[in-house]
Amino acid sequence: MKLGIVGLPNAGKTTVFNALTHAGALATAYAFSSAEANHGVVAVPDARLDRLNEVLQTPREVHATIEVVDIPGLAGGSEHSQGLGSRFLSDIREVDAVAHVVRAFDNPEVAFPRATIDPVADVEAVETELILSDLELVERRRDKTAKAVRAGDRQVQKEMVLLERFATELGEGRRAREIARGADDEPLLRDLALVTERPVLFVLNADESHLDAGAALTAWALERGDGSVALAARLEVELAELEPDEAAEFRAELGVPVGGVDTVIAGCYGVLGYITFFTGDFKSSESRAWQLPRGWTAWQAAGRIHGDIQKKFVRAEVVPIDELFSCGSFAHARDKGVLRIEGRDYVVADGDVMNFRHTA
Repeated sequence: MKLGIVGLPNAGKTTVFNALTHAGALATAYAFSSAEANHGVVAVPDARLDRLNEVLQTPREVHATIEVVDIPGLAGGSEHSQGLGSRFLSDIREVDAVAHVVRAFDNPEVAFPRATIDPVADVEAVETELILSDLELVERRRDKTAKAVRAGDRQVQKEMVLLERFATELGEGRRAREIARGADDEPLLRDLALVTERPVLFVLNADESHLDAGAALTAWALERGDGSVALAARLEVELAELEPDEAAEFRAELGVPVGGVDTVIAGCYGVLGYITFFTGDFKSSESRAWQLPRGWTAWQAAGRIHGDIQKKFVRAEVVPIDELFSCGSFAHARDKGVLRIEGRDYVVADGDVMNFRHTA
């Protein structure tokens, strides 16, 4: 999974990035202080994998990961060189989801490009920049396609109709994902890689005493089909530097719930519709967690592991992870009749532990 972080300058994007990745990227109190995108990787915590590793007695556990890209702050007019954002939008064209950080803390020592803290207005300002960026990309592709249209290519003419419609609706302020399209249009849209096609998780960056301040944003996001979570990002960065027992005690004193960063990760899985399946067997080389879009099949899951396993797929041995915990191994699960043999069209469920059988 690849996650792109966007937001207004000093909304706390880099602090959220650091909370997720522990990368220690520079975060300052001044707008436009960063001229480079930050890149990091976060291992997805999953207590089920920790226990699976113990039950199967594997020498190592391998967590699923999220690649995170922190884009320098976007501001109104960045398409016209008034901000840094337009130089870096290409960094998030290949992301799976967008984490849009919205400021919900009031700190006069941290500069902010807007006069008031208004989460919905801040979102609209950034989305305008993203839509304009997509519009520019569509218009460039349309101008290039127009030359081929004159040659009479029917497929190109069909593409031109789609590009014209997207240019019009983006110009009216609609996000790409809100624009109707047919199944035949998907290859062109994948090639365009429009930013506003991506699912969005709003991350309300609040201080620890205002984590409930995002009710209006949450309701607004849900109406649009987006996700929303609240995070005291600065506090999470500070707590990550403490010993676990000391951090837990500090959380209790502040009344801050455990797992703020975990909530963000779960939110990303939610907006993407991702589940987790696992691989591993008793005393095998490793226990591993894998990301998979909900509704994908065993054959597609095999492809997540290796193309050859997918190509030579024969069957999958499947057991729900809770059942495997009770049994202790695939062999005991087979003896008790809870291990199933599934074909390529089996729809994988969250928490399935799978071993794939394939030809040599």
